[in-house]
Amino acid sequence: MSTKLSKILVTGGAGYIGSHTARQLVNAGYDVTVVDTLYSGHSWAVPETADFHQMDAGNLPDMARLLKKRHIEAVMHFAGHIVVPESVRNPDKYYRNNVLGSMNLIRACRDSGIEAFIFSSSAAVYGNPEIVPVSEDAETKPINPYGRTKLITEWNLRDLAESIRQISGQKFNYVALRYFNVAGASLDGTLGQATHDATHLIKVACETALGKRKSVSLFGTDYNTPDGTCIRDYIHVEDLASAHLAALRYLEENTKSQVLNCGYGKGYSVREVLDKVQLVSGAHFPIIEIPRRIGDPEQLIANNQRILNTLQWVPNHNSLEEICRTAWEWEKQA
Repeated sequence: MSTKLSKILVTGGAGYIGSHTARQLVNAGYDVTVVDTLYSGHSWAVPETADFHQMDAGNLPDMARLLKKRHIEAVMHFAGHIVVPESVRNPDKYYRNNVLGSMNLIRACRDSGIEAFIFSSSAAVYGNPEIVPVSEDAETKPINPYGRTKLITEWNLRDLAESIRQISGQKFNYVALRYFNVAGASLDGTLGQATHDATHLIKVACETALGKRKSVSLFGTDYNTPDGTCIRDYIHVEDLASAHLAALRYLEENTKSQVLNCGYGKGYSVREVLDKVQLVSGAHFPIIEIPRRIGDPEQLIANNQRILNTLQWVPNHNSLEEICRTAWEWEKQA
């Protein structure tokens, strides 16, 4: 018989994915505590009933005190820098926040007796996979600092879980969710991608359709793909949020840690995505073709069979048109 984990800490819960997940947690009856520096998040995105703390999730003493004060039972860790080109330009920033900050948080969890941890990892850990769709068993060969910071944190979780088991006999179980390309917005239009100067393709395209940007840059048209542009697996943010709740339920019942792809198993090219945004918006905006960016893999598509089977996760918004339409509706009123 399982013991329900009811008191959940969400780091980065004022950000794009974290806020959608925090709201789903609240709606499901969980007692939610949100930690966010508001570096890229927004206090208005935090659910009203959540206990919000503007603080750094990587501050070990502060987090240890908060975990104890709020009697936290499980942690969902979203807080992290996520812009691949920036990680290439400024790797120190990414290693300090994504690696050292995560290590401090994980240590605070260990010292506080937390037994369940859900980590926002990334498909960037695969680099340029040899086989597409890529499975969790594929070799991890990240080609940018961002991907390396996510992989290092996965290693830290694995090693710490094993260390706790061997030394104390206690458990520390985790689910690392390797996100593919997250996009879209809540169906009611109240939450969406609000990060200033965001680099997500669909967000940028919607802003351009509204005239907030002059054009969309298309990075590379000479890839070995049908139309020469990169191919990505796009997942709706509400489905990704529901995957976190499914991971939490899994950890309530199971003691085996998991690393799972979060995607739909289907890819779309950059040109296909831009065409779809133009269709849903009714706007034809300038697209500027420029050379490839450093650190962009050619194709990233998820083999998602493991998450479907392990978590019994059921995606409800597996449609590029719905992803683009909800992003567009959000952007119009943002």
